[in-house]
Amino acid sequence: MKTPVEVKDAPAPVGPYSQAQVVRLHGGTRMVFTAGQVALDPRTGKIAGEGVGEQTDQVLRNVAAVLAGAGLTLADVVKNTVYLADMEDFQAMNQVYAQHFSSAPPARTTIAAAGLPRGARVEIDAIAVGRDL
Repeated sequence: MKTPVEVKDAPAPVGPYSQAQVVRLHGGTRMVFTAGQVALDPRTGKIAGEGVGEQTDQVLRNVAAVLAGAGLTLADVVKNTVYLADMEDFQAMNQVYAQHFSSAPPARTTIAAAGLPRGARVEIDAIAVGRDL
């Protein structure tokens, strides 16, 4: 069984998808699969920051807001996929990313994307695991 997540503290979807889906497994375990988040400021709907560092910070705040809507935090993330518009931004993204995942960082894949929504420099999606409340 899956349940969509909708929160106001993260950007609204710009297409026919949910901000996240919660899947309940046997034994009270929940898996949360977030949609990819870019650096849209949920209040203005505009990209926050021009550099990849500023954008990475906003992206991870958006991911955290979506996870909070499912009762989880960034500490519950087990896997991220990071999409970069330019692999030259890898180190700058990593510096900010490390601030959000300083202890037991999740597994991660980072790939270059030919283009990201709204001219974003970075997009991140997450898979998180938690227990029922």
